[in-house]
Amino acid sequence: MIGEVLLGAAIAIAALMLITWFVSLAWHDASIVDPVWPLGFVVVVWVTRAIADGNPARQWLLVALVTVWGLRLSGYLAWRKRGAPEDFRYQAMRRRHGPRFPIVSLVTVFALQGLLMWVVSLPAQLGQVRSSPDLGALAIMGVALWTIGFGFETIGDAQLARFKADPASTGQVMDRGLWRYTRHPNYFGDACVWWGIALVTAETGIGAIGFVGALVMSVLLVRVSGVPMLERTMVKRRPGYADYVARTSAFIPRAPRSSSS
Repeated sequence: MIGEVLLGAAIAIAALMLITWFVSLAWHDASIVDPVWPLGFVVVVWVTRAIADGNPARQWLLVALVTVWGLRLSGYLAWRKRGAPEDFRYQAMRRRHGPRFPIVSLVTVFALQGLLMWVVSLPAQLGQVRSSPDLGALAIMGVALWTIGFGFETIGDAQLARFKADPASTGQVMDRGLWRYTRHPNYFGDACVWWGIALVTAETGIGAIGFVGALVMSVLLVRVSGVPMLERTMVKRRPGYADYVARTSAFIPRAPRSSSS
């Protein structure tokens, strides 16, 4: 059963990313992978639900948690991208690789993100394969952590969208609301969501392996493609961003430091 679930998820991800790659070639825009990324987790959790024969309550709980998170984030990223050109990262790749870009993007963008999606989604897969135990204390803790994370993501994204829509904010640094306590409330929320899902899954025993997925997601957000990549550009584009960095936590929310410290 576990092998069938893992293989089924892998096939679904491969198909989704291959289709997305073909569309990116037709549209000359590799950055469409961004809104597809969270949508892929929704595909995985539903494919797993169709294959696995685990505890129905836990299965439907995981399906609900991942689907709500994935559809919200995918919709938000698609809305933010509407009418925008290809992300500068992929434009730079196009210039660097020239005619080789389609194959390079298939391997380094779409296949790599597909592999990471499979790893990160392990708790959503493994949590559905065992028929026992029933939902218990760990699941309650997991849902509570997921709720905190989803709130941080949703509220943080809404606050940032309102800030960007205000002409008076042009060239300014967003340091209000949740952004006063962490420079990346959306990334912090994302990590909490997946640690919460991992807790729900860990209750099954074998599902504790799913903590690997939550850990990989956290490392990506904090050390790889989240905080570091964004902040390298923000320091250049926002004159006051260095001061914001000095007084505000990068990830875990806390009271801002005083300017004199």
